[in-house]
Amino acid sequence: MLVPLPGTLTAKLDLQENVPLAPLTTLKIGGEARFFVKAATAEQVAAALTLADSQGLDLFVLGGGSNVLVSDSGFDGLVLQPALLGITYAEVGETASGQGAVLVTAQAGEDWDSFVEYCVERELAGIECLSGIPGWVGGTPVQNVGAYGQEVSETIVSVHCLDRQSAQVLDLSAAQCEFAYRRSIFNSTLRDRYIVLSVTFGLLKKGAPKLAYPELQKAVGTGSAIPTLSDVRKAVLNIRRGKSMVIDPDDANSRSAGSFFKNPVVVRSKLTEIEEIFPQESVPFYDAGNGMVKIPAAWLIEKAGFGKGFSHGNAGISSNHSLALINRGGAAAAELVSLKEMIVDAVKVMFGIELSPEPVFVGFE
Repeated sequence: MLVPLPGTLTAKLDLQENVPLAPLTTLKIGGEARFFVKAATAEQVAAALTLADSQGLDLFVLGGGSNVLVSDSGFDGLVLQPALLGITYAEVGETASGQGAVLVTAQAGEDWDSFVEYCVERELAGIECLSGIPGWVGGTPVQNVGAYGQEVSETIVSVHCLDRQSAQVLDLSAAQCEFAYRRSIFNSTLRDRYIVLSVTFGLLKKGAPKLAYPELQKAVGTGSAIPTLSDVRKAVLNIRRGKSMVIDPDDANSRSAGSFFKNPVVVRSKLTEIEEIFPQESVPFYDAGNGMVKIPAAWLIEKAGFGKGFSHGNAGISSNHSLALINRGGAAAAELVSLKEMIVDAVKVMFGIELSPEPVFVGFE
């Protein structure tokens, strides 16, 4: 039982107990939250934070549930879901190239892919390659979400958030967020310090789509017609659907957390070592600058003996994408963790590279 708080704090919140978390995640795995609050306003977010602090409850902030693995025992604390909605749009002049600069602010609870669609329909360039990614806007700066040669850090202007230490609302610039590959202060140096309330993006009106990724270039085609933002969005969605990376209730392969492992960035000499192991193959890699290269985790996983369709109890690897660990039906979190550890161990033994998981693990010791 919670101790009643002064005033009407708890009355402001729709506080629920013993809420199943599996339905709120794309993996459909995990136990219950002891307490749960879905906050529709910044004031409710602040009230939930005060409630958790006053009761000595651990707090976990859950967005769209696309990048989390919840333990079988659930979360013995308060799960807060900031479900703030709304999108605002303001033209702010022209860039040096004469294109219209537009600031678009989306609240944390907006569905990410719907937001991308909103921008593409208005011919606003800058996030078109990130189509089809599940989850909410509030989660995108945390992980610096990226795909097909584009990252949100390229267009984020500021992140509006609640500071859990001071209980103050403030704006962090892109520079203050310290974005890097799949990284920001939100998931590293200042993890659990801030709760994202909204994100402001700087986009280009009638800007050209970004076509930096070979697979996307091939999908769009090399005809005489210049591809539009809509063309690129459609191509990205088709690619993702082919890999079961678009949520589809009828596709068990999409019951995943997306890419489960980050693509490792290693020194170029490590690439040379791998090329010597596979002299007859062209080892895929991308230049990461400063003498570093990024090697696709999917390639490493397959070469370590874990191909598409591999199963481990009720958990497994997608038959369409070897980087996606899936719930084949009724999987326990323990099964997915066991499979993850098997893959990490095998890749480390064969290549001397330790894969890092992308999802957040909730409720684990």
